Amino acid sequence: MTMDRLIAKAKTDMDKTVEVVAKEVASYRTGRASPALVDSLEVEYYGTKVPLNQIASIHVAETRLLAITPWDKNALSAIEKAIMTSELGLMPTNDGNIVRLELPALTEERREELSKQVRKRIEDGKVAIRNIRRSTNESIDKMEKAEGLSEAEVRVGKDEVQEITDKHTKRIEEIGEQKIAEIMEI
Repeated sequence: MTMDRLIAKAKTDMDKTVEVVAKEVASYRTGRASPALVDSLEVEYYGTKVPLNQIASIHVAETRLLAITPWDKNALSAIEKAIMTSELGLMPTNDGNIVRLELPALTEERREELSKQVRKRIEDGKVAIRNIRRSTNESIDKMEKAEGLSEAEVRVGKDEVQEITDKHTKRIEEIGEQKIAEIMEI
């Protein structure tokens, strides 16, 4: 594998890590309703677990109210059950056509708890980015021995990997800061 391909692979892996962290952080509940809160909630539908967004449309009806409209009315009870058994701690209401999900205002204590969870997830993401950097740098060191790369080439490669690492770490931190600000907003 060439140096360019190795660095491109590291960048792709880091992009995927940022994407996963962003998706996970988006699912944390804030004071406002967001479809991301229940988007990937697994629903038992005709014997198969499927993400909620594949069997229903989810939209924000009011600031703290989500409306979930299933494409198949038979899925209403399954959606209700999935929400009740999830870790969201919310009670859905069903009017026969739509499942409504009202989000209560967050207490200060709950805001702090959610902020801690977001910080932990952000830190986990940064660790994953650093692990990708470490393994890429190890591969560069192996290439140096196997292909006889010069010290200058190795330094340029490692500097480029560090630059990519810094950029992705900064993106993850921005995602976390934005979410924490959203959570702490009253």
